[in-house]
Amino acid sequence: MPEVSPIHRHVRSMTLEEKAGLVSGAAFWETRAVERLGIPAITLTDGPHGVRLQRQSVDHLGIFASEPATSFPTASATGSSWDPELLAEMGRALGAESRVLGVDVLLGPGVNIKRSPLCGRNFEYFSEDPFHSGAMGAALVRGIESQGVGASVKHFAANNQETDRMRVNVEVDERTLREIYFPAFERVVRDARPSTVMCAYNRVNGVFASQHRWLLTDVLRGDWGFDGYVVSDWGAVVDPPAAVEAGLDLEMPSTGDRSPRAIVAAVQAGELDEAVLDQAVSRLLTVHERLIQSRTADVSADFDEHHELARRIAADSAVLLANESGILPLSPSAGGDIAVIGEFALTPRYQGAGSSHINPTRLTDALTSIREATSRAIRFAPGFTFDGEDDAALHDQAVEVAARSEVVVLFLGLPASAESEGFDRTHLLLPETQRTLLRRVAEANHRVVVVLSNGGVVALGEIAAQAPAILEMWLGGQATGEAAADLLFGVAEPGGRLAETIPVALPHTPAYINWPGENGVVRYGEGLYVGYRWYDKTEREVGFPFGFGLGYTTFAYTDMKVSVPDPAHASGSVEVTVANTGDRSGADVVQVYVGDPESSVNRPVRELKGFAKVRLNPGERRTVRIDLDERAFAFWGPSGWTVEPGVFVIEAGPNSRDLPLREEVVLEVPAVATILDRNSTLEEWIRHPSGAKALQGAMAAMGQMGGAMASEEMLPLFGSMPLRTVLNFALQSAPETFDVDTALGDLLAQVEPV
Repeated sequence: MPEVSPIHRHVRSMTLEEKAGLVSGAAFWETRAVERLGIPAITLTDGPHGVRLQRQSVDHLGIFASEPATSFPTASATGSSWDPELLAEMGRALGAESRVLGVDVLLGPGVNIKRSPLCGRNFEYFSEDPFHSGAMGAALVRGIESQGVGASVKHFAANNQETDRMRVNVEVDERTLREIYFPAFERVVRDARPSTVMCAYNRVNGVFASQHRWLLTDVLRGDWGFDGYVVSDWGAVVDPPAAVEAGLDLEMPSTGDRSPRAIVAAVQAGELDEAVLDQAVSRLLTVHERLIQSRTADVSADFDEHHELARRIAADSAVLLANESGILPLSPSAGGDIAVIGEFALTPRYQGAGSSHINPTRLTDALTSIREATSRAIRFAPGFTFDGEDDAALHDQAVEVAARSEVVVLFLGLPASAESEGFDRTHLLLPETQRTLLRRVAEANHRVVVVLSNGGVVALGEIAAQAPAILEMWLGGQATGEAAADLLFGVAEPGGRLAETIPVALPHTPAYINWPGENGVVRYGEGLYVGYRWYDKTEREVGFPFGFGLGYTTFAYTDMKVSVPDPAHASGSVEVTVANTGDRSGADVVQVYVGDPESSVNRPVRELKGFAKVRLNPGERRTVRIDLDERAFAFWGPSGWTVEPGVFVIEAGPNSRDLPLREEVVLEVPAVATILDRNSTLEEWIRHPSGAKALQGAMAAMGQMGGAMASEEMLPLFGSMPLRTVLNFALQSAPETFDVDTALGDLLAQVEPV
C-alpha cells in the first residue's frame, strides 16, 4: 500500500467543520489554524508594489494605516522599464520585507490588460499587451517566491474596469480571452509557478469568476497545469459551496460562521461532494507547507538598500517623451536660475489609492532633491492647489518666477482624487488649473520641461505643443523625488519605454463605445483589438506609440537575421545588432513583432512576441537574440492554438511605429482543415482536403445545377451558403431518388479526420 503523505493524513483527520472553516478564512488577513493538528494560520496582505501589513484596524481600501514598508514604483511605471531582471530584483526585496513583517502571501502582481486608459486601477497593471504583461509579471513572481513568500497573481479574469466591478458581466468571446486576457496569467503560471491566483469580482459570460468552473478548473488547472490554490478577491464570493465546487480554495476575508455553515450544509445535503472540499484543503496545505519548507532560517530586509533600489527603478521606468533641442539633461553647475513650479514638486504623488496604498519607510520630494543636486539658484512656486480653488494668484506668482529664470521645470499630474481603485476616470485631461498654468508659463518662458506624475496616461497634445521636453514619471514610489533630480541632471538615464499607447483623444481609443457598459453588462466589442493592435489596424495616428521612449543618447538597428531551422515547425529566432551612436551610455529596448498577412482569420497587423533591454556605452554595438516559439505565430481557433502555413512578417525596432528591420519567413507547417458539419459552407467543403473529394461525386450526381453551383465561377455567389441549403437548391435538377439528409450523412461519413 502506498504511503499516505502528511498532508493527506491531515485532511483525513479533520472534521467536516474544520475543513469548511479552513477554506473560509479566519479574519481579514488570516486563514484559520487547526491547532490540534499543528496547522498554523497563514497571513496574506496587499501588494503588489509594497507590503501593506495592517496590525490594528484593517480594511481592503487603504483607509487605515499599515506597517512601514518600501513603496516601490507602481506597475504603470515598472511595466515601462521593460526589464524583467529589474522586476525580479524588486520581487526579491518585496519577499524579504514580507518575511520580516510576518507575511506569508503577498497579493500581487496584477497582470490585467489595460483595455481602456480610463480604468481607475491601471496604475496597478503593467501593459496593454499580454506578452509584455506576462514577462514582467512572471519576473516579479519569481523574485517574491524566491524568498519563501507566496505571490498571488490577480485578478483572474477579464477584470479591466472599476465601474460596477463587483457584479458587472463581461461578455467576451473565447478567442479574445485566449489571445488577449489569458496569456499573461498563463505565462506567469507556467514560467513562475505562483503559489496562488486571485479570482476577480466580475462575472464572465454570465458566471461570477469566483464560481466559474471553466476558468478556475478547466483552463487554469487543466490547460495550464496550475498547482497552487485559488483565493478570492476580498468579498468576491457569492455562493460559497458553488465556489468550492468550481475550484476556489480559499474565500477571503472571513465571513464568520456563515460560509463554513453553508459548505457543511451543502456537503450534508449531497449538493457538494466532500472529496471536492478535501481537494481544496489539500491544495491549501500543500502550498503553505511548500512555502515554509523553502524558507531559509535567517531573513533580513535592508530598507535603506531597498530605498535605493526604488530610486533606481523609478529612473529606469521614466519615459522621456520629448526633448527638443536637447534641453535635457540640465547642467548641475552651469547656467542661470531654474524655476521649479508645481505643487507635485513639494508634495509628491508617488503611489495609487486603494488596497495598494503603502506606508513608506521614507519619502523624498523633487524640490529638495533638485536643490541638493545643483549649485544653480532654484526658484519655487507651487503654481496650483490639488483642489483647483482660487489658483489665480498662484498662477501669477508662477509666471513671475518663470519669467526671471533660464529654464522651467514644471511638475504636473493627476491628483489622488482623479484615479483610484473603486472608480474609473471619465476623461484623459490634466486638471484645468494645470493646463491654464502651463499655457501662461510657456508664454513667459519657452524653455519648459514638464515632469508628469500619474498612474494612467493623460492626453499630451496640448502639453507637447507648449513644452519642448516631457518626462513621464508615472507613480514613482517613495524615491521619486531623488529619481526626478537624477534624471533632470543626467545622473541617470530615462530608461523607460511606453507599455501603453498614448492616444490623441479619448474617442480614438478601442473600447470607447463599449465602456463601461450598461445595465450590468459590458461587451468587449473591440475583441482582439486592444491598444496598438487597434491603432495599427485602423491606421490611426497616436499621440505616442506603444514601446516609444527617448534617451540621452541615440541607437541604430541593423543586420536582422531570422532563423527558422525547420519550416515544418513554427519556431525560430531573431538576431538584431544594436549600436549606441551617441556620446553617452544608455539603454534601449529591442522589440520584435510578428504579423500574419495571409491568415484565414482576422488578425492584428503585428503583435509583440519578444523584447530585450540592452545597455550600451558610446560607440558600443551588440547583437541581441530573441527566440520565437510556436505561440508567436499562432491564433486561437476551433481546434485550439493554430499555426497556418504561409508567409509571416518579422519586424524589429525601438517601438511599434518605428520598425526599420523587416523580413518575411515561410512556414510549411501542416494546414489545419475546417471541421465539417451540416452547417459548413460550400466553400469550406471545397477547400477541405477530403471534403472536396467527397463533395465532387455528390454534386455531379445532382445533375447540371449541382455541378454549376460548385464551379469556381459560381463560388462567390454560393460559397458562403451552408451545404444543406446548397443541396436543397440543387434538388431542382437532381434525380427523384436523391435525398438531402441521406446525401449529407454520406458526405460526412467520407470526411477523413484532420
